[in-house]
Amino acid sequence: MESNKKYDVIVIGMGPSSIFCAYELIQLGKAKNVLLIEQGKRVENRVCPIEKTGKCTKCKPFCNITSGFSGAGAFSDGKLSLYNSEDDDIYVGGNLHKYIGVDETKKLIDYSDDIYLKFGADPKLEGTEYKEEVSKIRKKSLKQGINLIDIPIRHLGTEKAHELYGKLEKYLEENNINMMFETQVVDLIIEENVVKGVITKSSNDKRILKIDKKQNIDILDGLDKFYSDKVVIAVGRKGANWLSDMCEKHNIESRAGVVDIGVRYELPDSVMKDINKYMYEGKFIGYPYPFKDKVRTFCQNPSGFVASEVYDNNLTLVNGHSYKDKKSTNTNLAILVSHNFTYPFNKPIEYGRNVAKNLNELGQGNVVVQRLGDINRGKRTWQNELDNNTVVPTLKSAVPGDITFAIGYRTMTDILQFIKEMDKIIEGFAHPDNLLYGPEIKFYSNKVSINEKFETSVKGLYSIGDGGGMTRGLMMASASGIQMARNL
Repeated sequence: MESNKKYDVIVIGMGPSSIFCAYELIQLGKAKNVLLIEQGKRVENRVCPIEKTGKCTKCKPFCNITSGFSGAGAFSDGKLSLYNSEDDDIYVGGNLHKYIGVDETKKLIDYSDDIYLKFGADPKLEGTEYKEEVSKIRKKSLKQGINLIDIPIRHLGTEKAHELYGKLEKYLEENNINMMFETQVVDLIIEENVVKGVITKSSNDKRILKIDKKQNIDILDGLDKFYSDKVVIAVGRKGANWLSDMCEKHNIESRAGVVDIGVRYELPDSVMKDINKYMYEGKFIGYPYPFKDKVRTFCQNPSGFVASEVYDNNLTLVNGHSYKDKKSTNTNLAILVSHNFTYPFNKPIEYGRNVAKNLNELGQGNVVVQRLGDINRGKRTWQNELDNNTVVPTLKSAVPGDITFAIGYRTMTDILQFIKEMDKIIEGFAHPDNLLYGPEIKFYSNKVSINEKFETSVKGLYSIGDGGGMTRGLMMASASGIQMARNL
């Protein structure tokens, strides 16, 4: 693609927020000169070798699960969270409604949902049939001080999400959206607090360019530049670190965000059968004694598979998948503790990275797995114990060990206390054979300050989706992209 060219709009990243922004620009007749830039591959080339090799091969230059067209979220479980019509607030997915209002957000979710259906999403909605049964579980939860949020969910399934986003990729190309793959944006071009464009290099270019205020201009001068008066940052959680660097370098207004640290919990389908049947995904939120930190379940995968994914600097994190056709006999879900830091420490991303790094070292670069019963007994898990465990791990590359060596006392106490309380709601939730995999960490960038048009403190520079802290999930990220196109 011709360097130095000027575009009407440049969007960094090709996750759902970027894709839906481009889609809506097409509908508005404003897509003649739009450029999308992605460090990963086309959706059809995103293949994880772990299914054939049985272990993570740390794909270079970027993990195919976390990078590429459709982003990281679409390659996990592919769940679209909607809302209940009677709700007077939006309880799941982020803060889009804080900028445009609850009613407008509901309309955007409906509009985005129609697009997903048009491109092949399953018309069946989970979590709408069993209101009475769900109500009973909610009352039971409240007795334990745990809040249950139930909303309708449309489950794409990991493999079906690939197909759906493949159709969207083709649609964007057919409508003349310019897309650059395997290309990194190494810096923003900002002059006198006004955005002018971006500087890029090939993802396969092995040069490491440290982004700071002392940047070597000679090196940057040899790279490709693309210009625009409107640049949209849509980098997702994978880009949270990069976005924090950009905010620091260019004095883009932001504040310290949250980092969610926890585990992926795996237990039998038989234990979770009511939750799986009535809701597909139960979102439980508690504030367990003694610290009263927010602890929540997230990304529940009935009959699913635990998976590993690789982030920057080869950090291996754990996640979960659920397919439409391929099934296990286990349910997995995240148990996450929200960490807010105050003076004098304000680097939540670095804190989370250090937890992940220590756990990775314990597992020789792999995810670590431990039986709940072993944690309660104060011992590590050994391979022979895992081999004879009633809950058979679905992530074969996970290394048995002791996650309590790396996850802090406060976080671990929160998780174990939460599991005990959940056991009073779902019998068997605290069975000693249930498995904890670590680390599961959700990185959100420093929360970028944006106005009602999603513009940052830099004129012409916008931020949408999960990366800048606005959204937390496929549907809300998609809706933010639609609104971004209309704002532009």
